[in-house]
Amino acid sequence: MATNTAGLATSFKAEMLTALHALGTTVVRAGTSADTLKAALYFQGTGIGPSTTAYTSTGEVTGTGYSAGGIAVTNATAPTTSGTTAYWTPSANISWSGLTISSNFDAALIYNSTQTNRAIGVLTFAAQTISAGTFTISMPANGPTTALLQIN
Repeated sequence: MATNTAGLATSFKAEMLTALHALGTTVVRAGTSADTLKAALYFQGTGIGPSTTAYTSTGEVTGTGYSAGGIAVTNATAPTTSGTTAYWTPSANISWSGLTISSNFDAALIYNSTQTNRAIGVLTFAAQTISAGTFTISMPANGPTTALLQIN
């Protein structure tokens, strides 16, 4: 006889990433198309992190080739599951070209501009400056142990 095991349904984990479920007393979702995601860069030491709830211009980088609010993130990969893990990775690297930022920056906020600029996550990296160049954040392989976002 098989033992019953408590836990969150694996299918629900992927369905959370596609906003299939509207839990609670009010429904916030109204759209039926994929949301627009963006990535914004931040100067070193500005306090952007897991407690950030939405895009903010406070501490955002400024410089030639950079526009406030950042750039669009290619969101063409459907969330999926493997075993008990739901996962998702943007379908392309995030890249700014013709960029000049003379002060150190070390973080990027990925946020949902469709849903009132709500934060998804913060990526950090070694402090950078750049002069008339391209800055790229390489995305990991989209797999259950390598994806950018993994829900176990």
